[in-house]
Amino acid sequence: MTRSNPFLQQTLGFLVSIVYLVVSAPTQAATSDRPNVLFIAVDDMNDWIGCLGSPNAALTPNIDRLAARGVNFSNAHTAGVYCAPSRAAIFSGQFASTTGCYQSSTYFVEHPQIESLQTSFTKAGYATFGGGKLFHHSAGNIDTRNWTEFFLRNPGQRHAGWPMDSWSRETPFPYPFPASSYNAGQEISGGLFLEWAPIPNDQEENLADTQRANWAVKQLQKKHDQPFFIGVGFYAPHYPNYCPQKYFDLYETDKIKLPPFKKDDLADLPANIQKVRTNRARVHEKLESLEAVDDAIHGYLACISYADAMIGRVLDALEASPHADNTLVVLWSDHGYHHGEKGQWGKHTLWERTSNVPFIWAGPGVAKGKRTDVTVSLIDMYPTLAEMCRLPKPNQLLEGTSLASTLAKPSEAQDRTVFLPYLQPGEYAAINCDWRYIRYADGEELYDLKADPHEWYNLADQPQHAAVKTKLAAIAPKQFAPQAQKFNVKRDLVVKDGRFEWKYRKGNTTPTPTYKPPVTSKPVTPKPTQPKEKSHNTRHLKR
Repeated sequence: MTRSNPFLQQTLGFLVSIVYLVVSAPTQAATSDRPNVLFIAVDDMNDWIGCLGSPNAALTPNIDRLAARGVNFSNAHTAGVYCAPSRAAIFSGQFASTTGCYQSSTYFVEHPQIESLQTSFTKAGYATFGGGKLFHHSAGNIDTRNWTEFFLRNPGQRHAGWPMDSWSRETPFPYPFPASSYNAGQEISGGLFLEWAPIPNDQEENLADTQRANWAVKQLQKKHDQPFFIGVGFYAPHYPNYCPQKYFDLYETDKIKLPPFKKDDLADLPANIQKVRTNRARVHEKLESLEAVDDAIHGYLACISYADAMIGRVLDALEASPHADNTLVVLWSDHGYHHGEKGQWGKHTLWERTSNVPFIWAGPGVAKGKRTDVTVSLIDMYPTLAEMCRLPKPNQLLEGTSLASTLAKPSEAQDRTVFLPYLQPGEYAAINCDWRYIRYADGEELYDLKADPHEWYNLADQPQHAAVKTKLAAIAPKQFAPQAQKFNVKRDLVVKDGRFEWKYRKGNTTPTPTYKPPVTSKPVTPKPTQPKEKSHNTRHLKR
């Protein structure tokens, strides 16, 4: 056996160390000094939160404290007019006008070359954790690429999708079901709309969003050897507005302020849009006939406060963790929601109530306690995170604008016009602080937002505003991608043994079974309120 040479061993050890440092340096540099990211999504939450100062603001102490330590965008707009296209745009960094996902979330199916947001983080050396409603998950369509872990409270959700499977057998329901006056006596088959009711407080830990919050808390409590990206999506305040009684008790129905309303508001719209929106206004008319407008709003406000409480759990866990000082927090809602404004209930419009969303950033590189009305879009998140976290350039062109400089110095930001695609190619809105221009296949809308914040008076036909329309329309792409395939349109809902799933068939060729969830809750006696006034029309605020 040959005797070893100490000098040679030392030299070889030194060379090995050098090689290791050279090889590993890029990875270490890529992961050691980059901020973590806590990415919090809420569903259907409009700007009725405390820190945005709405007359109808819900009680949101946790969202408000996040805003107090960061930058709060008061003029932020969605990238799609409902769940699926909005989330597709956020995670792809591209508008529906490029991907074709005007009504679909499946950008990763139509365009597999697109590197999703979590993929960019993975390539940068991040651990990536996702849970809850980050994507609008029609059956089988979660973008599962490059997640270190993706939490689903019910594994069947990966295949069954939203919305119905977000409330499974394990989720508490009110009794009786359905509970709201809007749906009383109806059979529920395929979804729930305008449904609200309290559930017992002792059932809070069994709620789906509570379980998602607890999952995120556990992730933040773990030791992480590399920077992390944690995305957690809450379903509240999306309908059905079921949450613990204590959140309903925060509000008195007779003191709820109804949104402003103009009876002939739809008369100056393009003919086809006027027809569609007039039909949709029948929901509002029914609620008024039931004297239930404020009841419906009550359920929504309660669920905003419930979502806020769950966000508070996550923020508390972050603040108690060793990651508190080096974690970017981003809070966003996929779109807003109408509660009678312009006679509408829901989303799917190009007006302010659908487009304006909560959008808050806090953490390293972000100014503290600032609010700005500069116009931004949720499409800006991907390029902003790419810059602040130094992510590698993805395969696709990111169509948003990095907000990194705005977050650092919001007072120096310049307003810009943002783009919002509609449901069909060629239809869109262009929005800035002063104007909203809307283009349909058969007409236009134009609103002077400073003079007409409720968007009651369409100025599109007035010749003196032609130059304004031309300038705003310049933001639209010269070409729009064709409509992407809609997935899961042709399917049947099959209910068996208290559970349900979608089956691919010719499309509801058999009668849709009625879904009646098992009784998991005892009746809740609502807190008594003052008698309602006879007519809700007299209670519309005139501001």
